[in-house]
Amino acid sequence: MRQEEKFLKSNSWPKTVARKWLNIKGGSDEFDSDYDTKDFLKRSLKSCSDDGPSAVVPEDLSEEWLMETNNEIERPGFDHLVPPVSPDLDLRMFVGTWNVGGKTPEDDLNLNDWLKTKTSADIYVLGFQEIVPLNAGNVLGQEDYSPAAKWLSLIRHSLNGDSIDHKHQQSRISSFDSSLLHDDYFGDTLSLSSSSNSSSSEDDSSSPISGTQHKYCLAASKQMVGLLLCVWVREELYHRITSLKVSCVGTGLMGYLGNKGSISISMTMQQKTFCFVCTHLASGEKEGAETRRNMDVVEIFKKTRFSHSGRSPRRPFTSYNILDHDKIIWLGDLNYRLASICGETYEQLERNDWQALLEKDQLRLEQKEGRVFQGWEEGDIYFGPTYKYITNSDIYAYKTSSPKEKRRTPAWCDRILWKGEGLKQECYFRSESRFSDHRPVYSVFTVTASNQ
Repeated sequence: MRQEEKFLKSNSWPKTVARKWLNIKGGSDEFDSDYDTKDFLKRSLKSCSDDGPSAVVPEDLSEEWLMETNNEIERPGFDHLVPPVSPDLDLRMFVGTWNVGGKTPEDDLNLNDWLKTKTSADIYVLGFQEIVPLNAGNVLGQEDYSPAAKWLSLIRHSLNGDSIDHKHQQSRISSFDSSLLHDDYFGDTLSLSSSSNSSSSEDDSSSPISGTQHKYCLAASKQMVGLLLCVWVREELYHRITSLKVSCVGTGLMGYLGNKGSISISMTMQQKTFCFVCTHLASGEKEGAETRRNMDVVEIFKKTRFSHSGRSPRRPFTSYNILDHDKIIWLGDLNYRLASICGETYEQLERNDWQALLEKDQLRLEQKEGRVFQGWEEGDIYFGPTYKYITNSDIYAYKTSSPKEKRRTPAWCDRILWKGEGLKQECYFRSESRFSDHRPVYSVFTVTASNQ
């Protein structure tokens, strides 16, 4: 058995590399979800638990199937199973981004410092960068799903208080690997959610994040090399979300490999369209590096497409892009640095004079000049630069004398922006986890999902 697995992997690796270098797509419209299109009605009879099935939802099936079954699900006999949502309901949405520096988390990593807020959210949108090291093997070779599985399991545990079973989860990933060996694309492949055995007792249903009885389900998750984007929703809203679609764009090596780029998830709720874009833009603090980041943004806008590939005359092929959505959130390691660095810069860092430093922030300067993100909003920043820290410390790397640590001028690399009516930011903070050389960032929004 081991010889067969070794043979499959050794023979598939050249094909994987060829697909990535030739930019041949395979599985780019697939994503992982707690939705089960074959057993949708049966799943509505029970809560969304970790031992429930997980399905790969093809892009051409997700919307059409949901449209065709909506009338059946919402008929009077099922109204008590899917609580009605007021069209004027304001929802809370938590958005978080974290560059984890290529480190795989331990089972006991506590995410509460990042995810915990005074009031629990209805939707959690979480984006990661560098969940695997961005080396040649990971960029050109077969996708490594195990770190993503651990992150998703930790998130599920934090939101729901469920037990973590990485061995069971990893076995699910392994069962998918052989089927993906010949359909790989530079990271545009299926990411797998965690699945762990959880008790159905009333105590286990409470969330340590909020102390409430909410349960959260994975609406969609997607991995591209080191990028991971996942959307979690409160179970009462779970079946109100339709038209889930994904789109991945690589902007890294050769201009298209997935060591840099974006994952976007599109969905519809309350007749409004949402788009979440998780990005990792070009790095570097040399003069002119901001132009490469601007170009990455342009490419992501240009190449991100969500398609309606209907197979009937009444649903012809159409596609739409990021800006076609009603509400858009852009999150990630945007990598914008400080435009000018001098002795005064370090004096301001020593004084924690963040507002003076923000006057040199490349992203704000580029926006002001109209070169990127015109018309987009970002909250006021009252926290220190999120990058770069010496490993496992609260000390910025510009102070390091160790040859193992790269000296970098601190900067606000990790950002959350938004565009669209009906989004009101309640807070914009960072967390203090020392897990990586970046600090995680989060924002909470009030979302008006009405048609007004």
